[in-house]
Amino acid sequence: MVHEFDAVIVGAGGAGLYAALEASKTAKTAVVSKLYPSRSHTGAAQGGIGAALGNLDEDKPEWHAFDTVKGGDYLVDQNAAMILAEEAVRSVYNLEHMGLPFSRTEDGTIAQRRFGGHTRNLGEAPVRRSCYAADRTGHMILQTLYQQCIKNDVEFYDEFQTVDVILDGNKVAGIIALELKTGQVHVFRAKAVLFATGGFGRMFKVTSNALANTGDGPALLARAGIPLMDMEFFQFHPTGILDMGILITEGVRGEGGILRNRDGERFMERYAPTLLDLAPRDMVSRAIMTEIARGKGIRGDKKIDDYVYLDATHLGREVVESKIPDIADFCRTYLNVDPAEKPMPVQPTAHYAMGGIPTDVHGRVTDGTTTWEGLYAAGECACVSVHGANRLGTNSLVDLIVFGRRAGQHIAQYVKDVSMPQLPDGADERFRSFYDRLTSPGSGAHPGPIYQEMQETMMTNVGVYRQAGKMQQAVEDIARLRNQFGELRLEDESPSFNSDLLGILELQNLLDISAVTAVSALNRTESRGAHSREDFPDRDDPNWLKHTLAELRDGQVSIRYKDVDVSIWKPKPRTY
Repeated sequence: MVHEFDAVIVGAGGAGLYAALEASKTAKTAVVSKLYPSRSHTGAAQGGIGAALGNLDEDKPEWHAFDTVKGGDYLVDQNAAMILAEEAVRSVYNLEHMGLPFSRTEDGTIAQRRFGGHTRNLGEAPVRRSCYAADRTGHMILQTLYQQCIKNDVEFYDEFQTVDVILDGNKVAGIIALELKTGQVHVFRAKAVLFATGGFGRMFKVTSNALANTGDGPALLARAGIPLMDMEFFQFHPTGILDMGILITEGVRGEGGILRNRDGERFMERYAPTLLDLAPRDMVSRAIMTEIARGKGIRGDKKIDDYVYLDATHLGREVVESKIPDIADFCRTYLNVDPAEKPMPVQPTAHYAMGGIPTDVHGRVTDGTTTWEGLYAAGECACVSVHGANRLGTNSLVDLIVFGRRAGQHIAQYVKDVSMPQLPDGADERFRSFYDRLTSPGSGAHPGPIYQEMQETMMTNVGVYRQAGKMQQAVEDIARLRNQFGELRLEDESPSFNSDLLGILELQNLLDISAVTAVSALNRTESRGAHSREDFPDRDDPNWLKHTLAELRDGQVSIRYKDVDVSIWKPKPRTY
């Protein structure tokens, strides 16, 4: 079945929905998503959106941009960071006018709270910058934007897994998608395609990411010959629920929560004496792992799965129930811990991809040399780059509302000036050949053990702390697992909701993303932001102040580089 749209948006999280909303003002627009929009992973974002509204403390977008650049350990493109901070203010007010129910101050303005790494006057002291709706901010964004898209007649294709992108040279012509309900293959012909498929934390064993975060967009484009940028930078959030990785928002520390070791000590006093528990996430994650290595974890056995406490008991029940109600429910449900009475056991959890599909500030896919016509990306799967080596809390929601909106606006103009592209012959042939191999006669391996071993080697060898020998092990493990992937066969060939087939498609994407991540990490011989090497502990600006571009060709990863925009602030040592 062939469909025709001016614009096709792949992914229905915050970036995809905002892009669809803007594109649909001039373009016939479709959203293709493997989930129902209201179940997208943006809904897991709890703590808020950073924007220098200045409702409770003096604040300026310039200060927000500086914090973003410093937090990203100076790998951030600085003019993109200025756009992020300046347009965050307008975008938050736009969401308010669409009906997003923000929490309020006593005088009725949008409430704001502290988040890690956000300061006033270029690092002087913490500032209240995060605009929030209790601890349900992402969920409120999804509901608000989805309703606006319905109002704008955006067409939704829910539970469709995108399996390939159609390119004619460097020009996009559409996508191929599998309808999960029927098993039917659909071709979407389009003038413009935007990928907003979210992150890929599922390549790690302990992660805050949903089951659906399997890197579908970046993997499809990498296999189509488009390089991925800065893939070595993957953020570990310091406070995941013990053993499960489910996120406990930084908003808990923003409200006054304190991290403590087995001696009850507030250990962040040693690592970030100014910002304490609200230091950037890479620093707090390393501090926790260092405490564990010192035998100061709660168990004290120095093993990688030891943990520390996040203590919110001193905040009182009223604050816990009103400011972090979902977190309180999570802890009672999964841990049988009431955070108003007992501290929460937490450990670092794989959380956010700073790297991804390279784009400019309009969402156009470009590596700085080649721009792919009509092809866009936004949200976590994209790399503008505004997060550099380490993203500040709240800036993921800022990224998706600012650059999702900008990409949608650019698409709305672009499609008015171009004709509908021709579909190349055999556009869906690559997927059909792949499917035929999966259903060819003979028995094959099961994807489960490959999935498990991929997650274990990435968690163990490409985690919070890294060193060459371990990362080389991950590179070799992933190469072996990718070879084993070629032996897989479908055990279930039924057309309707074939979870066996979906699992194999997602595993293929995660294996390719893991290969690019591990090779990129091994290649960067310095420590910067979330990329912390025990064998190269210092930042090395003379040699490594540059973006990585990793290409996946014939199963091999090759590396080249791209300059960083440092035109506003010169790199300095990063202390808090």
